[in-house]
Amino acid sequence: MQPYAHVGALVRAWRTSRHLSQMDLALNAGVSTRHLSCVETGKSQPSPALLARLSDALSIPLREQNALLIAAGFAPKYSRIDLSDDEIAPIKQAIDCILKQQEPYPAFVINRYWDVLMVNDAAQRLFAYLREGGAKHGNILHQVFDPSDMRPHLNNWEEVASDLMRHLHNDIAGSPQDARAKALLNEIMSYPNVPEEWRHREPGTAPLPLLTTYFNDKRSTLAFFSTVSTFGTPRDVTLAEIRIECLFPADDTTARKCKALAA
Repeated sequence: MQPYAHVGALVRAWRTSRHLSQMDLALNAGVSTRHLSCVETGKSQPSPALLARLSDALSIPLREQNALLIAAGFAPKYSRIDLSDDEIAPIKQAIDCILKQQEPYPAFVINRYWDVLMVNDAAQRLFAYLREGGAKHGNILHQVFDPSDMRPHLNNWEEVASDLMRHLHNDIAGSPQDARAKALLNEIMSYPNVPEEWRHREPGTAPLPLLTTYFNDKRSTLAFFSTVSTFGTPRDVTLAEIRIECLFPADDTTARKCKALAA
């Protein structure tokens, strides 16, 4: 085996997943086709600078860029902070501010695997109102797909669930080496009455530009649409993967109920 075969195999896998030829990638990254070929076959060790150019040309997420550097024998470039770290107190305050300003409407902070990292009080009130004890899982996908969690409270479950599956498939396609995302797909597909065709990505489809979620509270229907915010040009893995989702009432009935729950 060539000494740098592992990193070469990763580069080749990323290039293949992006449907690029060696010539296309070489031109986009400003490197000769011969050099790229030597990198992919493990005959040549790529420098950190070359890996950065290849990552940029291939739109590789920060987490996987670190994996490339490690595979090539270099230290990872991008940090992975924890939201509780003192060094990011201003960022945490900014997130807290967004969550509080969203009141009396729900807001969530989630990571790339749809794990719920933070919620505002409105989100806790709404879920406790819809389901005794609130949400069972700390993961949005499990909440939606598990029949013993929030699934029975979604009037348009199939529409919401299929849209979430499109998001998950896009995440997997964007990071084909991510074993955890693939494992999450298998976990979701194990729930009852999930269409088997959802296991595979449907070519040419994309998540809906605007989706209204309808919750059944046994008295009326609560309707929300959502917006998602991310950090611009982050230089940290954690911040690059954080999404802040804010739910807004789609009608007056929903707005009044949220305000009544807050009161």
